This record gives sequence, structure tokens and C-alpha cells, in this order.
Amino acid sequence: MLPGQTIFTCLSHDIIAHETTHAIVDGIRAHFSEPTNIDVLAFHEAFADLAALFRHFSHRDALLDTLQRTGGKLYTANLHADVQGSTPGDPLIQAEITPDNPLIELARQFGQVSGLRGGLRSALGTKANPRDLQSKLEPHARGSILVAAVFDAYFSVYLWRTADFFRVFRAGGGPANPVDLPAPLATLLADEAGRIAELFFSVCARALDYLPPVDVTFGDFLRAIITADRDLFPSDTYGVRNAVMQAFRSRGIVPEDAQFFSEDALRWPEVADGALPRVEGLQFGDPNGLTDDEKDANGKVLRAYARANAAALGFAPRSGDIDVPSFHPMFRTDEDGSLKVDMVVEMVQSRQVPIDPAAPKLGTVLVRGGVTLMIAAPVLRDGVHGAAQVRYAIAKHPDGNHDIRQRAAYVAQGLTTADGRVNFGLLHGV
Repeated sequence: MLPGQTIFTCLSHDIIAHETTHAIVDGIRAHFSEPTNIDVLAFHEAFADLAALFRHFSHRDALLDTLQRTGGKLYTANLHADVQGSTPGDPLIQAEITPDNPLIELARQFGQVSGLRGGLRSALGTKANPRDLQSKLEPHARGSILVAAVFDAYFSVYLWRTADFFRVFRAGGGPANPVDLPAPLATLLADEAGRIAELFFSVCARALDYLPPVDVTFGDFLRAIITADRDLFPSDTYGVRNAVMQAFRSRGIVPEDAQFFSEDALRWPEVADGALPRVEGLQFGDPNGLTDDEKDANGKVLRAYARANAAALGFAPRSGDIDVPSFHPMFRTDEDGSLKVDMVVEMVQSRQVPIDPAAPKLGTVLVRGGVTLMIAAPVLRDGVHGAAQVRYAIAKHPDGNHDIRQRAAYVAQGLTTADGRVNFGLLHGV
């Protein structure tokens, strides 16, 4: 298949991946379609783009061609020309023109075909500017900041992990800035680029489980990535956490509630043993998923736990029932090879509050507070799980009128449906 044909095929697949990811995120986090702050719509768009863009690295032909023609620098905007022009900067024939990097150009084309004017996808190759968070308010443009931060971290890890390949290449007589890489070196680089891309998107996907169930922000996502990666790779062998921290900070993405910008300060704090009661009777199932009976039993256990511990979980007293919209087991293998199982649980409280307490005639608006619990499976004894300890309680509860004002602004823009969820058809101009 020719590179152009490969790009066209990637493009059609990535559009499907983008739209499918919206539905998947909705299925995992039902309340992420409610624009309670300025980051929510942008996060939804950015995450869908990350899923689509990371797919590029599974298209082997396009990846190999890009590596060879960028000299291994995946992040550069242009490939080397087929031939060196006689007049620098003024090509006389097509072969002297430096073509666009297909991994970046594909992103731009993807945005244009999606009707998004390429704004979000052109983030690859955009210089970091922390002031963009104050000026970019449109969801696709704002989402581009998050996309750029993740790919900045990805390219940094890629360069670090492949540095030895280039040292060996230069030691064998290869030029310091190769124009066209030999096939064996390109193959090694492609293997590493694909492996790191898979690792990065895996961490981003797992981070969804470490987010509060409502009112997500870019800063929350940074904390979730750091926590998810540390749970999976405590030693940070690939240097993902440091790369992510620096890339996000250079774009002004920092959590509002973190006292310091360090790995320990950014990861969600673990619940101290005894700070929350253990959960009795929770069934964790197996990697095949929970049975219907296990789901029914767990739903009863978790709703009862929420009612009994509402105040400790941060919910407002006597302000509405606490729902448990989703729960699922999460399996991971530690670096020592041992299997660890957690139950990821969403608990959400919904209530109607006045848009303006001083003007009750303006009516009310729906606000939600919630907490994501990460509950560790206890050791199985005699075929029965004992009481399970809560590892994380990642909460986001309304605080005064701040969320109410932002929610009212989004509703006024007409981006939400009657139940307050995002209408992605309107958002994409469909």
C-alpha cells in the first residue's frame, strides 16, 4: 500500500475511533457529558482525539516511512525531501519539496474532515504557551492544549528510550543528523515508538478510573495519570510521570488543590486505614466480568455503604439520594507479577439549587457532587472475600455558586440537551 493510501485508510479509521470514543467515555463516566466547568467539553474532545491519534502508531507502513524520512524525529513537522535542492528554500521540482510529516498532517486532515478546522489536531508541533489556557475557550481549541501536553510527554519518552539506538548508529559511522535512516534502525525505532504509544494510551485510558465522577478538569486528569501510572509502574521505568508532569506544567495545566508540583503531591492521596469503614460483602468477580447476581449484590452493598457513610464521603446531608451509577472491577499486574484487583465505584448525589439564591424566580439548576472509590480486593480466604479497604476516595463536590454560574453559561450557549448533557451533534456542527 502506498503511503498516501495508508494515510487515507488511517484517516477513515481515526474518524470512527474519535466518534466511538465519545460513546465509550459516556458509557464509563455518564456525567462527563455535563459541562459543569470550562474543561469538561474540552476534555471529552481531547480524550477522543488521543484515542484516534495514538492509533497512528499501529499503522506500520506509515510509521516506518515517517521514521526514515524524519531521521527518527517523529515530532518534526516536515520530512526530508527526496533530493537536495540546488537552491535552498526554493524548490524547482516536486522531489525537492519537503513534504509534511504524515503523523502530524494526518491529524490536521482528520480535523478538517471532521469539520473542526484542524484546530485541535494541529496541536502536535505547537509550542507550549501557558497563557493559552486563559485565551482558548472553545472546546476543540482548548482540548488541543491537553492533546499537545500528552504528545509532548510521549515524544520526550520516545527520544529518551531511543537515544542508545542513535549512539550505536553514530558509533558505526552514521551521520549525526541522518536524512534517511537504514531500514534496520527504522524498524527498531518503530518497535519502540509503537510500544511507547501503546503504553501512553493505556495509562491515559486507565486514568479514567482515577477521575472524580463529575466536573472533571485538566488538572484532575494530570493527577489521575500520575496515580494510575504509579499504581501500575511504581519504579517509573519509562520515565512517563516526569515527562507528563513537565509537559503539563509548561502549558499551565496544574491541579488547583495540589500544594506542590511534585509526584507525591500530584498523585491522589490514599485513604488512611480506618479513615473510612471497610466494605463488607463486595464481590470482585473475575477478568470475565461480574455476573448479573454479583452486580445485583454489589449494587445493594454499595448503596447501603453510601447512605451509611454519606458525611464521611463528603455528601450534603438531607439533600437527595446518593446514586451508584457504575462500578466495575479493575485488574492489574504489579511489577513483581502479582495480580491486584480493585473495584472502581462512582457515587453521585444530584440536587436542585437556586440559580441565584437572591432571585428565586429565576428557577433552579441541577448540580451534582460525587466521589470515585477505589476499593482493594482483600485476600481470598476459604473462597470468600473479607472486608475490603478503600484505597482512594476521589471527591468533587459543589462549592458555592462557582459551578452554578459556569453551568448556567453552558446551558445558555445551547450545547446541552434537556437533561443537562452535552449535545455532541451541536458541538461538532452536525
